[in-house]
Amino acid sequence: MKAAIRRRYGSPDQITIETVDQPIPKDHEALVKIHATTVNRTDCANLTAKPFIMRFVLGFSKPRKITLGTDFAGEIVAIGKDVTSFQVGQRVFGFIDLGAESHAEYATITADHLFPIPDNITYNQAAASLEGANYAYTFIHKVSLQPGQKVLINGATGGIGSALLQFVKQFDVEVAATCNTKNIELIKSLGADKTYDYTKEDFTAGHETYDYIFDAVGKSTFGKCKRLLNKNGVYISSELGPYSQNLFYAAISFLTDKKVIFPVPYSKDKTIPYISSLLEQQKFQPVIDRKYELENIRDAFDYVLTGEKTGNVLIQITKAESQS
Repeated sequence: MKAAIRRRYGSPDQITIETVDQPIPKDHEALVKIHATTVNRTDCANLTAKPFIMRFVLGFSKPRKITLGTDFAGEIVAIGKDVTSFQVGQRVFGFIDLGAESHAEYATITADHLFPIPDNITYNQAAASLEGANYAYTFIHKVSLQPGQKVLINGATGGIGSALLQFVKQFDVEVAATCNTKNIELIKSLGADKTYDYTKEDFTAGHETYDYIFDAVGKSTFGKCKRLLNKNGVYISSELGPYSQNLFYAAISFLTDKKVIFPVPYSKDKTIPYISSLLEQQKFQPVIDRKYELENIRDAFDYVLTGEKTGNVLIQITKAESQS
């Protein structure tokens, strides 16, 4: 089978498409034929080992897993003898932040990382509903959203932000969102009540105040946003912040009436069923920016690493089936 391989950390230039042996599922695993996957921020961190802390979980001097890929949507083609909750032919999807080795034609996945794809959802849609939406779930469940509250989302066009905007709107709150000029109409269609074009204005220079500020791209700081928070307001960022300051601020939040919460992710047993339910009800539409074939995955990584993608960047492993 073909797979995207890298044997050391670095740029997309390290990636090669190689023919390797198809994996054989162990007793507790399923063999999944991958139809679609993505290149996301987690994949980029796994490729580059940045931030440096990634080396402590991926392998310090070199990666323990040489095949890339963290999310997947595909079809089970074989199962180990201990797998009883899934069957051959079933459509499944999932996300493993430390690596699913899914930038490949096949991957072996343990049953606890497999979730059924809703019947009305394509493989492409399923793959685009995982990494960003998984983290977006964490944002909204770290706080208590109430109707009528005001929320600002910084970076509402990324994989996290585009999902987060749709999730937040389920709570009947007023949402302001930042984006670039070309995505203003997209963000409005996803539910934004007010938009800030970050190429023309800095939202932190405004006078509006909010109950929650969600920084889905980690490009602002609590210091810049604190003035915009109402009493008992909360700032959450997808990144650690300069010098990992968000961990420190979260630890001392009890000392102030404006708090920082660090969004430690919830278990996928909570996040993916929530995502599946919204997909099934058509209350969540994952945003897809570009599609690449596996052979062009370096280009996909180059693009995602610019930090300018809109929603999700797909890798279509099988052209025809990825639409089904």
